Formats: sequence, C-alpha cells, structure tokens
Amino acid sequence: MTSSSTSADETERLADLIRGQHPSLDTMVLQPDGEFQTRTVALDALMREVRDILTEGFRDRPAEDFPFLYYAWGRCRVGSTAMTNLFGVAGMPSYFQPIKAILRHSLSGGEGAPWRVPSAADHPHVFGKETAGPYVLAESLLLPLQLLLESGYPPDKIHFIMLDRDPTSSLASWLANWSDRTSASTLTRNFVVATLNTLRVESYAVRQGIPITHYVYEASKEAAQSVQSLFERLGLANRFTERAVTEWNERGKLESKNSGITFVAQPAVYMVPGMHGSDVAYRYRARSAEALSEIQLKTLERCGVHDIYRSSVKACIRDLGLSAATSKGLFGDAICEAA
Repeated sequence: MTSSSTSADETERLADLIRGQHPSLDTMVLQPDGEFQTRTVALDALMREVRDILTEGFRDRPAEDFPFLYYAWGRCRVGSTAMTNLFGVAGMPSYFQPIKAILRHSLSGGEGAPWRVPSAADHPHVFGKETAGPYVLAESLLLPLQLLLESGYPPDKIHFIMLDRDPTSSLASWLANWSDRTSASTLTRNFVVATLNTLRVESYAVRQGIPITHYVYEASKEAAQSVQSLFERLGLANRFTERAVTEWNERGKLESKNSGITFVAQPAVYMVPGMHGSDVAYRYRARSAEALSEIQLKTLERCGVHDIYRSSVKACIRDLGLSAATSKGLFGDAICEAA
C-alpha cells in the first residue's frame, strides 16, 4: 500500500482503514514530498528508527529514576503548546514534542537526539506533549505512546492526556497557518487522518493499562476552573495555583527562553517563526471556521471527524467532573446532547 495523491477518495479510503484499525496501516509505504519528507520509508520501519533513538536515552536506567510523565497527545492546533507552557509555569519540566522531533529528523534522512528526562530525585513530575500532523502522513499516523513504552519508559510512570478541539475551528487554523507551505487538500487529508488516529492511540493506551484523561480545548473558556479540575484529576492539586493560569507575564512569550517550555531541535524546514505567539495567560482563543469550503465540511462529516469530537467532549465532561450547566456553557447544547 502506497500513499501518494491527496484526493477526497483517498482521504475516505484512509479514514475507513483507520476506523477499522487495519493492520496494513503499520506497513504503509510513505512517499516523500521532497520537502518535509525526503525519503521513501514504510511506517513500521520509521517507527523502529525513532524507537531505537529513544532507547538510547532510557537504556540502563532503573525504573525508580524515571520521573512521572504527564504525556499529552492530539492533532496540531488543539491548544497543546499553551498547555505545555501551563505545566511549565506550574513548576515542572515541560517538553515540546520530543518524539515527533526525532521522527522529523528521520523523515529527512537525519538523526534526532534521544529524549533525556531528568532524574525523579530532581524532578518527580514532568510534562510532554506530542501533536499529529500537519505536513505528511507519517506525522499523522505516528503512535508516540507506543514508542515511549517500547523504548523503555515504565508504563506505571505515565498518565496519558488526550487532547481535542472543535474540528472546524481546528481545521481552519491548519489552513490559515500552513496552506502557504502545502496544499489545502493535503492538509485536509492529514487533518482527517490525525483526528481518526485518536482511535488507534487511545486503544493502545487502554490495552497497556495506561490511565487516560481527556481534555477538550473549549474547556479553557473557563480556564482556571477547568485547569484546577484537570490538575486534581491528575493528582497534581498541590501544584495548582490560579496565578499559573492567569499571570504568565514574560513567561507567556512561548518561543522565548522565558517560557515554561523546553523545545527540542528539529529540522529547519519545519520551523515557522512566530507560530505560537504569546499571551499573558492560559485562555481560550476563538477561531472562525467561515473560510472552510463546503467540500471540506462534508469531508469532516463523512469521515467521522465530528463523531471523534463528540466522544472527546463526553469523556472530558466525565473526567473533569463538569456539571451539566458548565458543560453546556463550554461546549453548547447541541454538542452536549449529542455526546
């Protein structure tokens, strides 16, 4: 099986395979686009390459020396970078897509650096986030939690955080930020694949017995309340302060050394200066979806993207213990009723 075109038919074919979690996905041959991926490689071979590099950072390390990892995953543009800064401001080492950075080096024939987390004696808790997409299929089909466990991170030292956002707002953000770098059809396909990959990622976590918390970006409309509920759910109630949510000051410049984020080096072609901007607090930012075409909207519906979101909302309400009134205020009556 080879990935090449970005037609609507191909998007729906991939969506069918992912919804069925078909084993052919693991061996899919990923064709280069000449810019973000410069070599032909099968997904399973790519996963092994990334795993081997990760293993270098974890080899010969006793389990008790690993810090407890709060590990977040979702497609791009779900508020994950702001969340990474939030955990950093709250006082723990907080890492920006360390596994995806290794993947990106491998896609261009290079070699990324192992992820070396601090000793639990120095930092008992750390945060890391990975995102799916946007440029090539490998980024959307990656299973970072699987790589983490296979490379030696103790499963009982991980709490997985599944992230999501209203899909029309999220796709609009993809197109606004990256349509000058790759085609809208490619972005739409990768968006659908990244979203549906939630099914593969979550089922793997469940099989491994990894605890999961769901957090949907729209919960940040009531930022302090939702973050407090999240931290309580994660067993981090003692680290929560309202100031960590509302008073970022200089630490809100997300791409600066003042932020709470540890960035991992990645190939220059992936760097988009100013992508993450700055803010004075952790908070919700609305994004209009008016620019989406009728074809794009129909693709999201046909491929089941909205079904994933409704499931995420339902799980977020449950995990954060949100009341019916709060839930409707955050997500709207229609979504809450459907969820």
